[in-house]
Amino acid sequence: MDSFGIYLHIPYCKSKCRYCDFYSAPGALGVPQPYVDALLRELEKNRRRPDTLYFGGGTPALLSPAQVSILIQAVNPLPGSEITLEANPDAVTPQSLQGFRAAGVTRISFGVQSADDVQLKRLGRTHTAAGAAEALQWARQAGFPEICGDIMLALPNYSNAEFDATLDLLQQGGCTHISAYLLKIEPGTAFAKFPPDGLPGPDEAADFYLYAVKRLAEAGYQQYEISNFSRPGHEGRHNLLYWNCRDYRGVGPAAHSCIQNVRRYWPDDVQSFLDGRAVEQEEGQCDAEDFLLMQLRLNRGLDLDEYAQWGGHFTKAQMAFLRHCVASGYALFDGSRLRLTPSGMIVQNAILEALI
Repeated sequence: MDSFGIYLHIPYCKSKCRYCDFYSAPGALGVPQPYVDALLRELEKNRRRPDTLYFGGGTPALLSPAQVSILIQAVNPLPGSEITLEANPDAVTPQSLQGFRAAGVTRISFGVQSADDVQLKRLGRTHTAAGAAEALQWARQAGFPEICGDIMLALPNYSNAEFDATLDLLQQGGCTHISAYLLKIEPGTAFAKFPPDGLPGPDEAADFYLYAVKRLAEAGYQQYEISNFSRPGHEGRHNLLYWNCRDYRGVGPAAHSCIQNVRRYWPDDVQSFLDGRAVEQEEGQCDAEDFLLMQLRLNRGLDLDEYAQWGGHFTKAQMAFLRHCVASGYALFDGSRLRLTPSGMIVQNAILEALI
C-alpha cells in the first residue's frame, strides 16, 4: 500500500520569532479546546489510515498530552506509524514529554537553532542553550526513539564555532536527526522590517552551509535532503512524502494537501476554521516540474525514468547545461540519475531555472 501522511497544523505560539513567516496565533495559555474540536471535526471526514502523522506549527507542544492522545486516536494511524510533534525547548516539561510519548508520539523535534544565548535572544527565541540541553535530556528519559533538532546557519555575526557548539549540544542530547538550514529573511517578518546587523553575504552563507554538511557527515549524520541529516535509518518519513510527491492531507489554517496529484490548502484564518466556515481551496496539479523540483532536493536525486513517467524530459540544450554543471562540480550525472552535490544545492534555484 502506498504511504500516506496527515499533517495537523497547530498555529498557536507563545511569541513570534523575528525570522518566522509561518501562520501563527497567540497561544500563551496553550491550545484552546475548540481548536482541537475543529480538527476532530475535519478528521471525522478522513477514511484513509496514514503511516505518518505530523503535528506542525506554530508550537504543537502547547497541546496537552490528553489533546494529543485524542487527536492520534481520531487519526487512527497504522501500526508502526511515525508520529512527529514539533516543540520549543521551553514549551515542554518532563511530565508533558512523558505524556506525549505515552499518547503515541514517536518523534519529538526541537527548534534549538543555536547554542549561543545572545543569538537566541536576537532571533526572538525564548529558550536558552541550557534549557535546550535540559529538554533533550527529558526527551531521552521519556523514551522517544527519535529525537530531532534544528540548527539555523548564517545568522548575524555567525561563525563555524557557533555551529560546532550547536552540533555538540544536539549530539550530546541524543539527536538522531538534524535539520540545518540557512537563515532567509522573509517578507513581512520582523527581520524584514528591521534587518539585524552582521548578516553574512551570499558567499559567506554558502561557506557556512558547506562547513555544516562536512561537519555533520563527520559526526555520523548522513545528508539525505538539502537541509536534512540523520543517523542511518532515521530519516524523516513524513517529509519524504512531500519530496517524493506522495499523498498527504493537511488539516488546519494554512495547511496544505496533495491527494492524487491535486494540491489544496486551507485559508490562513483561525476563526473561520473554528466556525466551520473555512473550505479547502484547490491550488493546482502536481506535475513534472514539481516532481523535478522536489527530487533534486534529495541527496539521491532525480531518476530520469521516473521523471519520464511524469511526462518530463530534458532537451539537448538542457543536457548540455547538465554536463556543464557536472564539470563545475554542481552535479553528478550518470545518464540515468541526476544528483546535486552540496555545492549544487546552494545554487539549486539557478539550476532549476535552466531545467524548467
